[in-house]
Amino acid sequence: METITIKEYLTRKGIPFREAGSEIITHCVFRACDDDSRQNEAHLYFNAETSQYDCKKCGEKGNIITLAKHFGDLLDDIALHPRIVAQKKERVAKITVELVEKYHKAMLSHIKQYLQGRGIEEPFINAYNLGYGQFYGKSWITIPIRATDGNYAFFKLRQNPAEGNDKITYPKGAHAQLYDWETIKETNDLIVICEGELDRLLLTGKGIPAITSTHGAMTFKPEWIDEIKKCRKIYICFDNDDAGRKGTTRIAKMLDDIGHTGIHVVSLPEEVGEGGDVTDYFVKFGGAVDDLLKKFAKPYPERVDVSRFTPITTATLIDTLGLTIKRDEENKVVTFLCELAAYTENAQFNVSYNAPSSTGKSYIPTEIAKLFPQEDVMELAYCSPTAFFHDAGEFNKELNGYKIDLSRKILIFLDQPHNDLLARLRPLLSHDKKEISLKITDKSQKHGLRTKNILIKGYPSVIFCTAGLNIDEQEATRFLLLSPEINQEKIREGVLATIRKEADQDRYTSWLKEDDKRQLLIERIKAIRNEKIQEIKISCHEEVERRFFAERTKLKPRHQRDVKRITSLIKCFALLNLWWRERNGSTIIANEKDIEEAFKIWEKISASQELNLPPYIYDLYRDIILKAWENKNSSGTELGLTRQDISKKHYEVYGRMLDTTKLRQQILPMLETAGLISQEPDPNDKRKMLIYPTVAPTVSTTQEYSESDGGVPPEGDQKWMYSENN
Repeated sequence: METITIKEYLTRKGIPFREAGSEIITHCVFRACDDDSRQNEAHLYFNAETSQYDCKKCGEKGNIITLAKHFGDLLDDIALHPRIVAQKKERVAKITVELVEKYHKAMLSHIKQYLQGRGIEEPFINAYNLGYGQFYGKSWITIPIRATDGNYAFFKLRQNPAEGNDKITYPKGAHAQLYDWETIKETNDLIVICEGELDRLLLTGKGIPAITSTHGAMTFKPEWIDEIKKCRKIYICFDNDDAGRKGTTRIAKMLDDIGHTGIHVVSLPEEVGEGGDVTDYFVKFGGAVDDLLKKFAKPYPERVDVSRFTPITTATLIDTLGLTIKRDEENKVVTFLCELAAYTENAQFNVSYNAPSSTGKSYIPTEIAKLFPQEDVMELAYCSPTAFFHDAGEFNKELNGYKIDLSRKILIFLDQPHNDLLARLRPLLSHDKKEISLKITDKSQKHGLRTKNILIKGYPSVIFCTAGLNIDEQEATRFLLLSPEINQEKIREGVLATIRKEADQDRYTSWLKEDDKRQLLIERIKAIRNEKIQEIKISCHEEVERRFFAERTKLKPRHQRDVKRITSLIKCFALLNLWWRERNGSTIIANEKDIEEAFKIWEKISASQELNLPPYIYDLYRDIILKAWENKNSSGTELGLTRQDISKKHYEVYGRMLDTTKLRQQILPMLETAGLISQEPDPNDKRKMLIYPTVAPTVSTTQEYSESDGGVPPEGDQKWMYSENN
């Protein structure tokens, strides 16, 4: 077989290139990466010695073999560089006692000093057979890892600290193990779960039984919980970074879900710095063992003194939320209850905020979410369906896909440009099943389209914020449709609040923290979460039936979902005051007060829900189109409105121009679909369309219904909304 260098192969193929040290650079041969490149610019880089290539633009990678395959050359005519051949022929040795001892004896003095500098004394270096050796062309500290049967499974390798900070396994692809299993077998009292083998060895040297997953913060396997649940006290002490915090919450939740009562979360002091770990705590910070397990450890979930609470009314809730959210009374109550519903078993409901940009549609849910434990809140800006599943889920090899546990989570999608992700989540949003399976396709440069499995466990509380006004009917019926108020009074109060906040951020933050009602509400949410209420029953369902059918002589298919939202509101009001409701174990009973509060809210937001319209669209119809119609036909004539008439009235009422494209393409078609208007050609100019309300109002539309009343007429004044065909 011929051995050919990459330089010779490119020359043979007539591909021009230039050399820069040990690199060969040419235009990308896989894609049009260099179609717009300057004369001396190119993006495909080769290693002259190994033939490995990497396109810096499209990311294509490989070696001379894959390049030959790309050009259709016979592989028998090409051979890899001898260095790569040697690497490919390298055999993976079985991890034996003799091999472990071999690398242990090869430990260098300066590596031993490094480990001792990390708080791992020589007796423990010897007891756990830490070693030193060459793997994959580099120098590594070797940490032998045993499987559950006591035999060595693999080496965890940490790069020579003088050369880098890489961490891998030998052989590659080894599955995560607990380090070490013997500690679990010998411990029934206290155990610490930490992040990293060296941290675990340091804790062991301090006399603290400790274990760790060998593959990082998010790799602690659910089946390991069964092995450690016998321990009376379990402390979780991960690195002070985002991955560590997420890993801590994940394990704590798994233990909490099985009812373990001795969970403690250790938050390392700020002095260890971002990314600081157990070693930093002892070596750099000079921390003590007692402080680690007492001063910096808190029970999970955090204990709350419920004796300070009193029954809370809707008025009190509005007042408390009003510290940071001005006006929008019904919007903030419904949004708060939606987020609180995450702590129920099956009473969750979904909210969609639809309104133009800069109206505050994202502000309300995110501001309320600050009251909730942040580990329960997922806020996502632009997110494609595939990205959501990858980001929110954990890869599972057995499933060959991702498992996503969204139960008791608050999911807020911020400023989404479209509803594609919602379409993928329809079964979850409808609460069809607690667990649903999906299949998605991922596009890979090397393998084309590949199918991945997704298993989603629910239900979450979902809030979707978008400036898009068009809503697919399938999404609209799965959400409560809300829009922020945009009247002058609300905007003025919002401006004043912003000035106060931006003038002195520290003072504003202190003011919020010192407010007793706000702090009690935060504590109340934690206490509700800790109660783990599984079921909420409604004591007098006949009253729900009576009130629901009282104003609905003709039923629509969507009413089947609307009544679920009403019952969810009832259950959430009961959950808010669970300590004053009849209770049997993890079940509480909603009473007539809860029914009354829920229907008060529903009556103020139901008008636009009945029509599948965001309140913004419905308000525009009521405040702009109907009033413009009245003004134009005050003499008793019946003249249609032009789009210019509507835009002019909009400017008079709101003081800003209306986007005419949105008016033509989104707003008017939605109102027409809802049966509130009709559009007909102007008899004098067929190129123009005239807008007519389908039914002349039977009550004066000049009567003011404040947006603080939900932007809809009071009960009893809504008959003008419907034609006889509705």
